[in-house]
Amino acid sequence: MREVKLIFVGFGGVAQGCAKHLASHKEELARDYGFQFKVVAITDTVKGSILNSDQGINLPDALRISQSGKKLDAGELKGKTGLSTIETIRDTDAEIVIEATWTNLKDAEPGLTHLVTALENGKDVATSNKGPIALAYKKLTELAKSKRRQLRFESTVMSGTPVFNMHEFALQGATITALKGILNGTSNYVLTEMATGKNYNEVLKRAQELGYAEVDPSGDIEAYDPTAKITILTNALMNADVNYRDVERQGITHITLDDINKAAKESKRIKLIASASKDAEGKWAVSCKPTLLPTADILAHVDGIMNALKISMDVQPDVTIIGPGAGGDSAGYGLLSDVLTIHRLRNLNAC
Repeated sequence: MREVKLIFVGFGGVAQGCAKHLASHKEELARDYGFQFKVVAITDTVKGSILNSDQGINLPDALRISQSGKKLDAGELKGKTGLSTIETIRDTDAEIVIEATWTNLKDAEPGLTHLVTALENGKDVATSNKGPIALAYKKLTELAKSKRRQLRFESTVMSGTPVFNMHEFALQGATITALKGILNGTSNYVLTEMATGKNYNEVLKRAQELGYAEVDPSGDIEAYDPTAKITILTNALMNADVNYRDVERQGITHITLDDINKAAKESKRIKLIASASKDAEGKWAVSCKPTLLPTADILAHVDGIMNALKISMDVQPDVTIIGPGAGGDSAGYGLLSDVLTIHRLRNLNAC
């Protein structure tokens, strides 16, 4: 069984989650999926760069070194050091690039350049980076198609909870007519806790202490993150060409306890809802904003850091998927599932 050569671009929490799953399930992946692999390079702007095309890189060692705070190129791992990320992607013979660098919703860099470089050099890509997919979906998918390469991005929305794989393989023949969901765990946690009588500042501070919110939580509570996600979903699942900057966006910072209590008296819940639909004239309505939901709506009962997506289609009633929307292990699993899908489709195309 031939080994598939992998590169990690970015080696933070999500990439390490994927690496941990690869390392701990190595025997099962070979037995159940015919997938044997060798990680030939890891490159990270903080943790350093290491390349070993011949022997590969021992993932448990790389994880141990990285989690100890040491640099990957400090001498414990054998291999070539000093290569830039672009050189690593371009010049190695790896087949799949696992791109897990930080999300930038201004210009999608450096992730966008990473993805373009990989695809242009004949490599398939699995990414957890929302920036390039939200801002340059059409460009990237057209490039992938022209190069006959795969670009997969399961982890960009709802982490490891399957959305794109479910659409591609489990909802074949269905036309999606509308999307509605809770796509940000931080804001959902804040609204859930406020519904118990706690004030916004108290809840946000607790969310930061628990690691649910960043030191600068604006990407979540101002709805930039879920806006990017509904942009990706609309373009990928509904064959749209929606611009991220055109999506109606409103965060939760203005929500008060009075608002929460008033909603409760009306048997309603306030949730940050991302939605997309198209009217009979072909005009798109895509938004992410606080919304009053009746308690009959299943999304009204999705609490804490959980995410959910309700999918409306032409062939049957709505399907709702609920699951974790964040976390290194969960998003890392999303990357692993993409790598396995790439491997499976490669083998099918080779038949």
